Amino acid sequence: MNWVVWMGIVLVVLFGVAVYNSLVTLRARVNQAFADIDVQLKQRHDLIPNLIETVKGYVAHERDTLQAVVETRNAALKAQGPADQAAAENALSGALGRLVALGEAYPDLKASANFQQLQTDLADIEDKLAAARRFFNNGVAEYNAAIQHFPAVLFAGLLGFRPQAFFDVGETEREALEAPPKVAF
Repeated sequence: MNWVVWMGIVLVVLFGVAVYNSLVTLRARVNQAFADIDVQLKQRHDLIPNLIETVKGYVAHERDTLQAVVETRNAALKAQGPADQAAAENALSGALGRLVALGEAYPDLKASANFQQLQTDLADIEDKLAAARRFFNNGVAEYNAAIQHFPAVLFAGLLGFRPQAFFDVGETEREALEAPPKVAF
């Protein structure tokens, strides 16, 4: 009978190790996905000064719009964690939208090859960023579910596994993403 108790203890320990390892793997996947978002955000932030300089040459009297982009970019660079970064990036998306809209008001700017290339680059980064957000949020959902499943829920909190926050795009950006694209000829 003594060997049965030992065998039970060994099985419980092995099961605990397997659950712990799976939680560590999921947490690492969430961290890696957040790092992917950071890469896309850095590319976006690096593109903004070029976009501003291009616009400045054509629309010198739109100082408020340009200043808003600079300020929101600086705030986005300083943001820490998914929730703060999401809020800062939402503000930056709004400011960038106003900046890109200036291209419609100024035909010379709209015709600029440099401005067109920067818009294309920005659209490409936004697409990659949306994909990175989806991957991150999927990883967070998987991780959060895993730490709430039995038996992991019994010891996940004790071992430092805490629920992660989603990278929420916010109402303004969500409305923009859900709106049908405008096509003009």
